[in-house]
Amino acid sequence: MTLYFTKEHEWLAVEGDIATVGVTDYAQAQLGDVVFVEVPAVGKVVAKGKEAAVVESVKAASDVYSPVSGTVTEANPALEADPALVNSAPEGEGWFFKLTLSDASELDGLMDADAYKAWVATL
Repeated sequence: MTLYFTKEHEWLAVEGDIATVGVTDYAQAQLGDVVFVEVPAVGKVVAKGKEAAVVESVKAASDVYSPVSGTVTEANPALEADPALVNSAPEGEGWFFKLTLSDASELDGLMDADAYKAWVATL
């Protein structure tokens, strides 16, 4: 499994042609207490850089962008019952959705963990 990160603070864990997407620990800390999450429907086709999910916190509502293009194969049902998973395990059980990659070359423009950490340090 390979981890990638975006400047919009999404993470992406890729195994084969399946990617799991969530928001980073930095993002959840900026959001504050998450109270609602809307994940995409299974079968939805998402495009790189376009809105795929919505997260609402006590501070604001924010879009979650898809880091790559593909077809959603699974949405995290646990987030509906417990949106706070985004706060407690943003890069684990708080994942948003899984998708099948439609163009693996889109991974080339994403950051690895060290690059993301260095980029966040500049914010």
